[in-house]
Amino acid sequence: MSESVPSWVGATARQIARAVRRGDTTATRVVADHLDHIATADPVLSAFRTVRAGAAIVEAEEVDVLEDLSSLPLAGVPIAIKENTAIAGAPIWNGSAAASTPVAAEDHEVVRRLRGAGAVAVGITRMPELGLWAMTDDETAVTRNPWRTDRTPGGSSGGSAAAVASGMVPVAHGNDGLGSIRIPAACCGLVGLKPGLDVVPRELGADGWWGLTEHGVLATSVADAALVFAVLAGRNPDKLVEPARLRFAVSTRSPVAGIRPDAPNREAVATASKLLIGAGHDVAAIDPVYPVSLGLKGMAHWFAAAASDAEFDALDRGALQPRTRRQAALGDWANRRGYVRQDDRDAWRQRSIDFFTDHGVDVLVTPALAGAPPAADQWSARSWRTNLLTSLRYAPYAAPWNLAGLPSLVVPVGMRPDGLPLGVQLVGPPGSELLLLAIAGQFEMAAPWPRHARSWPRVADPAGTP
Repeated sequence: MSESVPSWVGATARQIARAVRRGDTTATRVVADHLDHIATADPVLSAFRTVRAGAAIVEAEEVDVLEDLSSLPLAGVPIAIKENTAIAGAPIWNGSAAASTPVAAEDHEVVRRLRGAGAVAVGITRMPELGLWAMTDDETAVTRNPWRTDRTPGGSSGGSAAAVASGMVPVAHGNDGLGSIRIPAACCGLVGLKPGLDVVPRELGADGWWGLTEHGVLATSVADAALVFAVLAGRNPDKLVEPARLRFAVSTRSPVAGIRPDAPNREAVATASKLLIGAGHDVAAIDPVYPVSLGLKGMAHWFAAAASDAEFDALDRGALQPRTRRQAALGDWANRRGYVRQDDRDAWRQRSIDFFTDHGVDVLVTPALAGAPPAADQWSARSWRTNLLTSLRYAPYAAPWNLAGLPSLVVPVGMRPDGLPLGVQLVGPPGSELLLLAIAGQFEMAAPWPRHARSWPRVADPAGTP
């Protein structure tokens, strides 16, 4: 590509959509630029299960001739879709060939909304089998973290996170059952939003893990995350309003007994507290009470989710990875024993909502992770016990808020000494998605983070973008 015509790779979704709407560029040009970058970057990172190169160009050309182009909030924006979510004409891989289901006849509702807003799906991103693990790999590839390719980008939306952090797409779709957006966001230095219960259409797998799973977004900026969230939720995109003085509860207590955050993650929470005080908010050290039974109930739901998905569309359990078969067998046991109960989740949801009112706080701040992202490796070939302990030890903070159905968000805050990003998690009461995004925007203004991993993308800043 000529140096006089810089690539659109590295631009934000808002910049791209604005330029396409104004006629400063075309969706076809933007998508072609990103496909060129994917061709160079993905052989290193293995973020994509499949790249829709030909189909994406055709779809971009269709966007360019739309009469209502000026009204599309994501006009010409390349986006990646996680592989457990239906795209018409493609299989739903679910993390491995053994878990794949037939070619989808139509788009999932969230994909339909994204395309209806003008976005172009350039590819389908990788996840671990059935989305069960906090590392992304299978027998065909190991997905790698753009910040350090010897480390995992997290899971289960690891492919989406790697694609965004490396500039292969400006934004990506993900979904989150027990941390599957927020964990990869923290690993890769991104904004990752899990909306609250029933804010975005679910319709995922057998039963959406009994309502634990929500569709959301991974982005390099708060504005992009807010834009995509509005589309997913079927709302009109609006500017975020800077929040008035708020009271924050700050806690490093782990929901999993015996696991504590390492020094860099404790420092991230301390930095976040200083940023909030600097923005005029009040901060108090207040720990949520995580009952011992919560961990057991959460594990029971996690096990049973594997059993449920392993039966969906009559998957052959014998062809699944050994770790997944063990998880599904434990799920059968949990179901037989009656350990998966809606009443338990309802009680925890109410207790979580009461936390905010009882303590007079608006938002809870916790570490995003307890430790560094593990190695990028063939975790799919390792034992169930190894996968379980590794996932719990480095990423214990996300799962309680799926069980409660509360909105939560990860925002970048600084860097680890080993060169990997740090983040904190913001949790709010029902309906607080825009508030969490607005708070993250204050973090971004006060302490901007690098939008992409160093040396990714290897291109100049896009031309003609404000």
